[in-house]
Amino acid sequence: MLKGKRILVAPLDWGLGHAARCVPIIRALNEREATVVLAADGGPSALLRGEFPELEHHRLPGHHVSYASGGLMMWHMALQFPGFLRSIRREGSILREMIPRLRLDAVISDQRLGLSTEQIPTVLITHQLFPVAPFAQGLLRWMHRRYTDRFSRCWVPDGPDAPGLAGELSHGGIIADHVRFIGIQSRFKPCTDNGPDPNYDVVAVISGPEPHRTLFERSIFEQLEAISGRHLIILGQPGSGKPVRTDRITMCGHLPTEALRSAICSARLVVCRSGYSSLMDLARSGRRALLVPTPGQPEQEYLAGLCAEQGSHLVQPQRELNIGQVLSEWTTRAEVRSGHARLLGDALDELGMMLA
Repeated sequence: MLKGKRILVAPLDWGLGHAARCVPIIRALNEREATVVLAADGGPSALLRGEFPELEHHRLPGHHVSYASGGLMMWHMALQFPGFLRSIRREGSILREMIPRLRLDAVISDQRLGLSTEQIPTVLITHQLFPVAPFAQGLLRWMHRRYTDRFSRCWVPDGPDAPGLAGELSHGGIIADHVRFIGIQSRFKPCTDNGPDPNYDVVAVISGPEPHRTLFERSIFEQLEAISGRHLIILGQPGSGKPVRTDRITMCGHLPTEALRSAICSARLVVCRSGYSSLMDLARSGRRALLVPTPGQPEQEYLAGLCAEQGSHLVQPQRELNIGQVLSEWTTRAEVRSGHARLLGDALDELGMMLA
């Protein structure tokens, strides 16, 4: 039912996670012989071009967010809110121009709230049906619901049964009729028990907005330089150049999917942010990690707290990061969670019927 249909897939450009979790959805669209058109910016665009060089790519500008490093985080974010709303309106204008020019039949938007229209079916991918915030949470949820309701369907990359992987974010209230749970979406395959011996003692994946991204990178580098063994730091910056090596550390900008999976599967310890896409990759691969939430980011702090409560991962605040303390007593293995392939298939079949 999707054969030959031109479907735009457009992830948000806040980090690489939104683009990464679109990879299995794009693969499923390709299997159904849809004509996938990709629209992204910056790092997400580079990631998708690397994964799908044969597909049609376009630039879709985004809104770049920054975080304060001190105690003025929420005030700093509030000042950026008008710009975020302007970005949503700009996305809508760009989409209205793209539909006839690119002959689009449908849109799948990963958290780009402006890509809704009544001209063609539109799908919003989000795990945050019920966002969390330190204040004005009710207002935030009301505004978010206003935007999600404008889409024909809302796909949630989580299981249908509470608490799922996202907890309150995806199961925190009454679920709207147009919402479909599509299961965990990860580009990874599960790690195997008989996999290779550890290639690295520590694999650290750097991500997040500035200035905390650079602070995180520096802290990890300084600590790993003092820990014997072989370590890998992945900077999350596609196209940033050749790897840099010291006696103990290899630093690279980006790794293709299978190389990244292999590194994570064979590491003694994985260190990363508590972003939702990272949690899906860990759940799918069956690996536990040391999670370091981005300071002042309510979603990551909530997810990290949920993981700590469930005992699925270890959590340390960025200011208290101590890799050496964790490494000696760490167990990486965890339960592999299903990717719920049937749920995604059902959602794609429904989209196909909408286009028939």
